[in-house]
Amino acid sequence: LANIIWSFSKAGESNSRLFNKVAGHIIALNTLGEFNPQALANIIWSFSKAGESNSRLFNKVAGHIIALNTLGEFNPQALANIIWS
Repeated sequence: LANIIWSFSKAGESNSRLFNKVAGHIIALNTLGEFNPQALANIIWSFSKAGESNSRLFNKVAGHIIALNTLGEFNPQALANIIWS
């Protein structure tokens, strides 16, 4: 999912239905533990870059990151991309 929406964003393409579908899927998940830090950064960056804001998705990702014991798994670029987004 992260790679698909990253590709759309990188190409300058936005498809609101696709982004809403991806956001809905991620929001419905019980946990975001299956996503590695880079995937989370790419997802959030992609939504921002495409102009596809989704506060529920952003809050879900933020809550997941806040609940982590450490941010050691995040490389500095991933953290920067999340904060920029």
